[in-house]
Amino acid sequence: MASCIEINRYDLIPLAVAPLPCRRPSSKTLVLTRPSSKFSLGLVLHGPRTVFRINRRRFITAVARTEPDRRGEDSATEEVDKGLKLPINEDLVSEHQQKESQFKKRVVFGLGIGILVGGVVLAGGWVFTAALAAAVFIGAREYFELVRSHGITAGMTPPPRYVSRVCSVICAVMPLLTLYFGNIDVSVTSAAFFVAMALLLQRGNPRFAQLSSAMFGLFYCGYLPCFWVKLRCGLAAPALNTRIGTAWPFLLGGQAHWTVGLVATLISISSIIAADTYAFLGGKAFGRTPLTNISPKKTWEGVIAGLGGCIATSVILSKIFRWPTSLSSAIAFGFLNFFGSLFGDLTESMIKRDAGVKDSGSLIPGHGGILDRADSYIFTGALAYSFVKTFLPLYGV
Repeated sequence: MASCIEINRYDLIPLAVAPLPCRRPSSKTLVLTRPSSKFSLGLVLHGPRTVFRINRRRFITAVARTEPDRRGEDSATEEVDKGLKLPINEDLVSEHQQKESQFKKRVVFGLGIGILVGGVVLAGGWVFTAALAAAVFIGAREYFELVRSHGITAGMTPPPRYVSRVCSVICAVMPLLTLYFGNIDVSVTSAAFFVAMALLLQRGNPRFAQLSSAMFGLFYCGYLPCFWVKLRCGLAAPALNTRIGTAWPFLLGGQAHWTVGLVATLISISSIIAADTYAFLGGKAFGRTPLTNISPKKTWEGVIAGLGGCIATSVILSKIFRWPTSLSSAIAFGFLNFFGSLFGDLTESMIKRDAGVKDSGSLIPGHGGILDRADSYIFTGALAYSFVKTFLPLYGV
């Protein structure tokens, strides 16, 4: 009599006719422990059930449902994990190399700019003014390109391109007029009047946004930088107590070359650099509390570190140059330099945020545009000049 085995809800695998070796079964696996060489199979379908008919008493039953060997499954999983991790690791290495390259560019070009600016400041006169005028022209071009960007133009109408170009030229001429005439009040007023008339008489419908953005551009990119000319070249009183002046070569101007304006400019620029550096390091190491939504990466901890570094630099340099002679004046000078640099940085960050861009330009590799590097100096020149001119008796000598 034939034997029957009913198998329900199982998947079948092919059977091998050759003798099968005995092996230890894995979980959920059914194998025969005794081999057989001859047998015949018959498949009978009875409704929803599947029946195997086997015509010999000694028979082989196959595996109802197989599962891959655990070791093979683990090795396959490890290979898949390695395949997934390989692109991730490559991306991390590539990102790290990119950041390292960017940092090297920032350091190299930062040192180059520092040496160049130091030489220009020491030279003074027309060299300093011409270099400042060139930087002002490029910065003004970047500002008006930001105004024309999609982020800002979505909510306002930018001034026409010819007005932007004329304003950029006017901003570049302002430092030259400051050096030649000593002040630019009449020049700035006249320039603002003619720009306003050009906007009001243009074809189409003039917009107040066009007038306000153009006037702010003249003030921000043209008028404020001129105070650096007043500070460096206008304060010509000699810094009598400066030891460096006594050893300065006669061919380079001798002791008379070291004026209050030169010393004040060097201290102010050095204090701003120290403020940016200490604020970056302090914010990266201890930053927890955001300062403002305008610049999410700035923190109160970084601000405190930057303020301390700026004041310390101002005090140390005042001891080296022996200007200003009062400790309280040196602390106040560092305090003003820091807040002027912070306000200028936040102002430019607000403009870039509205414009929807990260950098104002790409002129300086690793740094961005001129405004990205000079934003901390735009308001500081006016504060430093006003402080020395108004609040320091005898210019701090």
